[in-house]
Amino acid sequence: MRRLRYSPCLLFLAILGSTANGQDGTRTAPDQRYGIAFASFAPLNTDIFVAASDGSDPKPLLPHPDLDYNASFSADGRWIVFTSMRNGSADIYRVHTDGSGLERLTNDPAFDDQGALSPDGRSLAFVSSRNGQADIWTLELSTGITRNVNHDPAGDFRPSWSPDGKWLAFSSDRASKKPILGFATGHFTEIYVMHPDGSGLRQVTHLDAFAGSPAWSADGTRLVYYEAIGAEVGNITSPLRRRGTTQVVSIDLATSERQVLTTGAGEKWSPHWNKDGRIAYASGGPDGGVEFVSGAPGARGEVRSPSWSPDGRRMVFHRDVESRWPPIQAWPSRDARFRLVRTGIFPSYSPEGDRLVVNDRTAGALHNSILVMDADGSRRSILFSDPERTALAPAWSPQGDRIAFGIGAFFQGWLGPSKADVAMMAADGTGVQILTDGSGNYGFASWSPDGRRLVYRSAGNNRNGLFIVDIETRAVRALTTGSAHENFPSWSPKGDRIAFTSNRDGDYEIYTIRPDGSDLQRLTHTAGNDAHNAWSPDGEWIAFTSARGGFKDEAALHPYNPQAYGDVYVMRADGSEVRQLTDNQFEEGTPNWFSAPRPR
Repeated sequence: MRRLRYSPCLLFLAILGSTANGQDGTRTAPDQRYGIAFASFAPLNTDIFVAASDGSDPKPLLPHPDLDYNASFSADGRWIVFTSMRNGSADIYRVHTDGSGLERLTNDPAFDDQGALSPDGRSLAFVSSRNGQADIWTLELSTGITRNVNHDPAGDFRPSWSPDGKWLAFSSDRASKKPILGFATGHFTEIYVMHPDGSGLRQVTHLDAFAGSPAWSADGTRLVYYEAIGAEVGNITSPLRRRGTTQVVSIDLATSERQVLTTGAGEKWSPHWNKDGRIAYASGGPDGGVEFVSGAPGARGEVRSPSWSPDGRRMVFHRDVESRWPPIQAWPSRDARFRLVRTGIFPSYSPEGDRLVVNDRTAGALHNSILVMDADGSRRSILFSDPERTALAPAWSPQGDRIAFGIGAFFQGWLGPSKADVAMMAADGTGVQILTDGSGNYGFASWSPDGRRLVYRSAGNNRNGLFIVDIETRAVRALTTGSAHENFPSWSPKGDRIAFTSNRDGDYEIYTIRPDGSDLQRLTHTAGNDAHNAWSPDGEWIAFTSARGGFKDEAALHPYNPQAYGDVYVMRADGSEVRQLTDNQFEEGTPNWFSAPRPR
């Protein structure tokens, strides 16, 4: 397991008596009472490795317990540029190839990633969310001056310098129709080129599909990239561990002539034109590794975002070096008032804050059981499991004596028609009771403050909406009904309002309503789905996940992650004072609040 530097309890002790900067730069006192736990599709811990050109004999470059990834060589072979979260937010660093001389090149609370040094070593091109979405920026190393060279409301990714330094190739989803795939939003990427000052923009591919991670030929006349249709990328990103197929393609920039260089099934990513003229790339799946368009394959094993040295003798890549799931990890927050801990999906803490229930798998679409553990991740055990049905989204009662959860089959968009019920059990896992009638797809329950009622969602069978069940009498009444899909209800600790997600006005937004069904209010009004809402223990804040920042990387590079976007935010109970807490290219969601463990 990745080294745990803080337990959830110690997170509070670390900030007692301190002050912090808010996102608007004002000095604000951090809240000392609680923090937010959430789930992420980020790797547990990635390290960068330097290996021979075929991937053999890999050696860690700069081992560290935080994420290091997306490395590349400088044109003179003296430096390796990479992204790291070792100081909080994702920033770009460079280091000599022997691991010495570490330098931090960017220092911004926003997401900075996918850095590439210009051929003369004077400028860095990189992707940043500093303007709210993924744009390409340049940094002049001698002066520290940064410039947004292609500000666009869409996402731009993976910049690559031409050998003469006069052009940048990159991928972008600006031409994508961004299809809605159930709840998830998809995107397509095309290849573009422009001058480093943003002028001369030209679209190179016109596929209405995926074209990504461009790299230049030595003479600057061609680009090589990977290509795939949307259905194949859907297979790659499915949490059900499906396999997808991409191909490596080159294109002549003068004539637009395409040449497909590979055949056969399987993922093929990150192509690179080596000094000897051979094109290398990484393949995915259990037998993946380093490949060449011509010649024998290289070493086997996970190889992410590979880059080859100018002399073609070495390569650099990253891979995950930890596997224990679920994690309990302190996580950087963009607002120090709100402390973050990464856990598994659907975390729920006991009222005392000393125990945690969470699902045991990496995604809700998989078959899940319920784990219970101490707040610091120790003393783990299975609290409930069913061999046929999944147990999803456990919720500890305010009194601490019971746990509600969904049981059955969920995610009908991926798994087909399915049924699920709302259940509850004692906090020790005994006395399981089914509270609903078995006729629909029910789940994602939330307790009333007095512990007497549960609000839950219903989906399918012409019975969409939110319902409230009395746990003693089993009486059920409708809170909302209609054709809209409504989900993730959350009952305020004050008892006066219920927050939920709904697509009643188009995309998914967050609303609140009184428990008697009156006074519906819409809280969010931005493009991109908003969901996974949860109330703070004092009822003053709502944590939620939002896709408003869009994609920050090519979706095809994120296997098993159906939504390679989405960050955690908080807002006041009336929808004001929205604060972004996470900012990266991974899907993050299911936030829930925890209190400092009470003294015994």
